[in-house]
Amino acid sequence: MAAGSKSELLEITEKEWSKLKDVLDALPAMQRLEKDEDGISPKDIVGHRAHWIELFLKWYRDGQSGVPVHIPAEGYKWSETPRYNADLRARQASFSWASVRTLLEANHFELLALVENLTEKELYGAPMKGSHSKWPAGRFAEAAGASHYRSAVKYLRKRMRAAKAG
Repeated sequence: MAAGSKSELLEITEKEWSKLKDVLDALPAMQRLEKDEDGISPKDIVGHRAHWIELFLKWYRDGQSGVPVHIPAEGYKWSETPRYNADLRARQASFSWASVRTLLEANHFELLALVENLTEKELYGAPMKGSHSKWPAGRFAEAAGASHYRSAVKYLRKRMRAAKAG
């Protein structure tokens, strides 16, 4: 169930962040850059999560400024997110494990700072400005943060179990 208040959003974001940090810290170095059958590595997953937080922060700021908001990104429709994510992996191909970890952590704290500085009404009182969606800013923040952290943990744990079994 999605968070419905600022306190719930902060709680679930911190809870899922803590789990993700634990998994990232436990991920063996030799697995960090190893590609799966789809050509995706744990490094790619971390870079993806960091980037989607950046996207949300940009959507929010653009909407507040009255600048056109492009969701998911300019030139892409939601149905084209697989292509967008593949393009993102190509753009981030030269990133190191350390750089994506640093980027994820920095973006996580920027997301938290935004949520902490917004009021309950700004987070959940109306649809996010410019989003052309019924979702409030808090719901977008949860999707970019806690929900993405949860799916990353699931994926990374699966990869770690497979490596142990194999």
